Amino acid sequence: MKKFFSLLFLGLSIAAVKAQQTQKPPLHAKNWMAITGKPLAATAGATLFQQGGNAVDAACAMLAATCTMWDVLSWGGETQALIYNPTTKKVIALNAMGVAPTGATAAFFKSKGYEFPPEYGPLAATTPGTPGGICYMLAEYGTKSLREVLTPAMELAAGYPIDAQTANSIERNKQRIKDWPYSKNVLLPHLGQQREAPRAGEIFVQQELLATLTKMIEAEQKALKKGASRKEAIMAAYDRFYKGDIADEFVRGCQEQGGLITKNDLANWTPKWEEPMMVNYKGIEVYKLQQWTQGPVMLQALNILENFDLKKMGYNSAEYIHTLYQTMNMAFADRDFYYGDPAFAPSEPMRGLLSKEYAKQRAGQLNKLSNDPLVGPGDPYPFQQEKNPFALLLQKRAFDLNDSSARNFVPAHDSGSIALATTEYQDRLWRGTTSVEAADKEGWVVSITPSGGWIPAVIAGHTGVGMSQRLQSFVLDSVLNPFNVVAPGKRPRVTLTPSFALKDGKPFLSFAVQGGDTQDQNLLQFFLNMVEFNMTVQQACEAANINSNQLWLSLGGNAIKERRPKPGNILLHDKTPEAVRNALQKMGYKISYDDRTSGPINAIFFDWKHGSLWGGSSNHGEDYGIGW
Repeated sequence: MKKFFSLLFLGLSIAAVKAQQTQKPPLHAKNWMAITGKPLAATAGATLFQQGGNAVDAACAMLAATCTMWDVLSWGGETQALIYNPTTKKVIALNAMGVAPTGATAAFFKSKGYEFPPEYGPLAATTPGTPGGICYMLAEYGTKSLREVLTPAMELAAGYPIDAQTANSIERNKQRIKDWPYSKNVLLPHLGQQREAPRAGEIFVQQELLATLTKMIEAEQKALKKGASRKEAIMAAYDRFYKGDIADEFVRGCQEQGGLITKNDLANWTPKWEEPMMVNYKGIEVYKLQQWTQGPVMLQALNILENFDLKKMGYNSAEYIHTLYQTMNMAFADRDFYYGDPAFAPSEPMRGLLSKEYAKQRAGQLNKLSNDPLVGPGDPYPFQQEKNPFALLLQKRAFDLNDSSARNFVPAHDSGSIALATTEYQDRLWRGTTSVEAADKEGWVVSITPSGGWIPAVIAGHTGVGMSQRLQSFVLDSVLNPFNVVAPGKRPRVTLTPSFALKDGKPFLSFAVQGGDTQDQNLLQFFLNMVEFNMTVQQACEAANINSNQLWLSLGGNAIKERRPKPGNILLHDKTPEAVRNALQKMGYKISYDDRTSGPINAIFFDWKHGSLWGGSSNHGEDYGIGW
């Protein structure tokens, strides 16, 4: 009888999921889909599609627009993308993450009293990656000129009605912004008044950024007049940004305000085309960027979860939540110790980490009865026929288990200390980075998670370009992570993690989310919501997820005590049934609640049965999509 009622409850819960009414309607399209973090930026993508561009053209236009609108990033930030090429039927990865500048060493930051590189200011900056990422994507796989792609962003820079979300973030951060003269001049047009930031709906003008973008277009058009190809002309614009007069002013403005970036740092940096990481989950190929991102965390988690019958557990049952939490803790513990820039020694043990055998071992170690606060990195080296060279370092990580410090569940991209379930905390959850999703009827698909240069950002001289703050994702001590110690020319291990999946050799899902360390937590659950619990893409975007704090923060705070894991801390949706809450509390969980727990997910589902596209756009904040 008990088994009967369990099956009945499971059947009813799955039926409820299928019937779930969404707050936003799903998007439907036949020809193209453009989704991103701001309505005007989605319109920029739609404009390029209407002009005959492909998904790469549209994605670049949306990326440029979101940077111009300060959608938790600026032009000096970083870009990472997955692109599906329908001609080769391959998934390509673009690494347009900037690097640590000259002089950015562990000794340098320790001498200033830091335990991590700084959270704000010119010393937090890596070299800018987004301008280069746009140029590389567009030149290699787009069809339009840079002038056509940047026209919407340039019109925005000339003046657009700013949204309340961005305007209010500027106002909250105005004291820090006033420390940096070029930021103050751009972002605070009402100095001396009670409200110094722009007001919602006010036309926000960025003349210096417009001048920078105009210089890039001038370089492209000049090259075209001399007989250059489309690709060569785009790279002429790239050179003007990284090697010409734009670079000169960027470096001057950076160094004047105390930054480290040199002209050689800009000239020597280039984006990289890479092979993505992939695992097969029940016949679905899931792709992520390499281990300089946290993307393989989701792949590891899927490998572990393959060893459990998730559908039988039931969507967001206590058993399901517990299994997810423990699995994510294992994968994040490996991330925190083993991930880093693969261009630098030592070499990360990715073959072992992503092996099915290692996942089976980790699944067997999962405590099924209660939260395990002692979960640490595993040993993947035997699964690639090697001996772990860092076994002694692992023994020194005893402080990893200390749960004495308070810590927010998402990185602080804002000033001030914020408690859970406050308006300010909610704003952090909505922001955190942005995502860009684009697909067209020819089969091109693009998934991007760009970030960096969020408010409060240091603007580099008269360029109008806000510098990245991503240097804080490095560590200064190999005991924390021997693969991610800061060094000049090195890329930090970032949270940014676009996603793509193939099924039966054809595009299945393109998806991404903002939110720092919660990104792959939410994307994992989004994917399972569709694959295991048959949700539509919009239902999966809005569905209640969980979030774990039992990991090292990648952003926010300069001291070890501010970054430590918080074992057992979990965020649940405030409509979680009482029985589930009680069961989890008995398992040792410390629960917080909120009415939004799934993160601002944006996604495209490929409906091959009907020959159409389904778009899902988060019911958080201002994420928006347009299809045709």
